[in-house]
Amino acid sequence: MITDCCTKEEAGLDSNCKADAVGEVVPERCRGCGKQGASVSRKTVLSMLKPDLLEQALKGIYRFCATHECPTVYFEEQAGRVFTTDDLRVIVGVKANSDPIPLCYCFGFDECHLRDEMSQTGRTTIPDRISSLIREGLCACEARNPSGVCCLGEVNRTAKRLKQEVSVTE
Repeated sequence: MITDCCTKEEAGLDSNCKADAVGEVVPERCRGCGKQGASVSRKTVLSMLKPDLLEQALKGIYRFCATHECPTVYFEEQAGRVFTTDDLRVIVGVKANSDPIPLCYCFGFDECHLRDEMSQTGRTTIPDRISSLIREGLCACEARNPSGVCCLGEVNRTAKRLKQEVSVTE
């Protein structure tokens, strides 16, 4: 059973496009890097912003920029309002360059947790532990994860990358 936070649509697997005034589908792109942004709820944006910026995000439709090198985290589709990594209360894992690099905002797992477990045991149980907690309905990804989607995909990608890095160094 997959909880609401891990549905295909909320996991960023939709087309991330919208219809323009004549009905033609156009992608929404980050003003900072030009890459396509994923839809994110205003609730997520408000949950992440520093208190003095909340009033600036009370209206609008927002997108999340996951490009590592781009400082933009959220951008508004119509008005051009942009929020960067400096505007958030949390570290955005997909944009971080040094520890702690958050992976799972609901249960507090960072990249260093995966790395440590893999160096001690040769594998990681963290993705399975997170999956179990999700099945119990205990995640709150929409409010806790800056991307507004389930973290499990990013956790699995990171585990795979770390495993490859370990096997290359052996």
